[in-house]
Amino acid sequence: MFRGHHRRIRILFGISDVALTSLAFLLAYWARVILGARSITLERRFYLDPPVQVLLLGWSVLVFVAIGSWWQIYDRIDVAAAHPRLILSDAFRQSLLGAVCIVIFEFALRLDLSRTFLVIFALLAWVLLSLFRLNAGRLLGMVRREFGAPNYVMVVGLGESALRMGREIENAAGYGVRLSGFLSEDGDGVRSEVKLASTYPVRPLSELPNLLRQHVIDEIIFAVDSDHLRQLEEVFLLCDEEGVRTRVAVDFFPHVNSQIYLDRLGAAPLLTFSATPHDEIRLLVKRATDMLLAAAALILLSPFMLVIALLIRLTSPGPIVFQQIRCGLNGRKFVFYKFRSMCDDAEAMRASLEHLNQKSTAFKMSNDPRLTSIGRWLRKFSIDEWPQLYNVLKGDMSLVGPRPPLPEEVEQYKRWQRRRLRMRPGLTCLWVVNGRDRLDFETWMKLDMQYIDTWSLALDWRIILRTIPQVLSGRGAH
Repeated sequence: MFRGHHRRIRILFGISDVALTSLAFLLAYWARVILGARSITLERRFYLDPPVQVLLLGWSVLVFVAIGSWWQIYDRIDVAAAHPRLILSDAFRQSLLGAVCIVIFEFALRLDLSRTFLVIFALLAWVLLSLFRLNAGRLLGMVRREFGAPNYVMVVGLGESALRMGREIENAAGYGVRLSGFLSEDGDGVRSEVKLASTYPVRPLSELPNLLRQHVIDEIIFAVDSDHLRQLEEVFLLCDEEGVRTRVAVDFFPHVNSQIYLDRLGAAPLLTFSATPHDEIRLLVKRATDMLLAAAALILLSPFMLVIALLIRLTSPGPIVFQQIRCGLNGRKFVFYKFRSMCDDAEAMRASLEHLNQKSTAFKMSNDPRLTSIGRWLRKFSIDEWPQLYNVLKGDMSLVGPRPPLPEEVEQYKRWQRRRLRMRPGLTCLWVVNGRDRLDFETWMKLDMQYIDTWSLALDWRIILRTIPQVLSGRGAH
């Protein structure tokens, strides 16, 4: 499906959530009002002033749409139409979290909402959202048939890339995209048709001017080798003059898994390949969240940090805060802070303990003899990591991201492992909530790559929330 079609689908589902959430809110409100008037079991009658109703309804709609967008529910509904369980699960989570957000809003504004109303609202929202989404395929098909003119596409090329593009267009038929046929480059040989799910005619590229005059062609996709593109400059110019939209299949490097997008430097267009997250808006939100949460945590933890500093000073000689050079975003080196949990000469003792290392690249061992009495406890519950909140404030680190490695560890990385440096390092990460130090080094790296490839703001929050019980339990820490 083209991005434009996908965007329209998301907007449609967002609008449907606005309407269905509003309907669920109003039905729940009037149901509670009627129950309060007729029932002797409910404690009191329920009534909201009109301004409060409007404010609460607006907040409910905003929260439901924000949750749907945040969890990428609107991206999955159309694809998941054949999986009712996923639709029901997404709608349930959205309704439950939406009700929780309303309760938070109630406490913030000191409202007095009926719990019965909230329960009815959450249940109605779940039912209405589920019913609409389970029937979304048929509804979208009807909308497309009634209001959407088909979009006719031709593909230039007869190679594997062109055939793959043809199959993708066939799969997008439900969105109103129609494959009209293929155009062969001069010298491709004689071939009158291409058989995919259906059979399509093949025309010489030289016939394109006549085809544009005699047939409806909305778009042309060029799926040819990169060295042939320059030879097609006149064809691009023809399409430009005719006002026909053209697209180029950029799969010249089939083994490159980067996201591809068009950017500009001044007036110069740049085709950009990115193997790490590049959405500046979401990354800005991530950075703002890091700063706010790190500042709040430092303020809340400062009395406890003073006590810990005093305990470290009283129980072993040496500095309170251990400083070390680590590698950050794109290999930038920075000073890394943590409460000292080892004896003062721990770094000098490391060489004599290398034979006990339990990891292939990073140095990790259980029952490390260099740990102090208080340090063992600090390590178990990750309290020694608290000073890194200052690193987060400075911008050296993030709350969530691959753990920052030592420069000597980076020198031993395999080439594919170096990609983890392209994400700002974090206090916690995916492997921390999946076993911590019990995992081997290769699994660390693979989970870091999984985080980078699937990163979202919602994933960050899930990792943060899962880190709290993991750290409090002390499981998996050496």
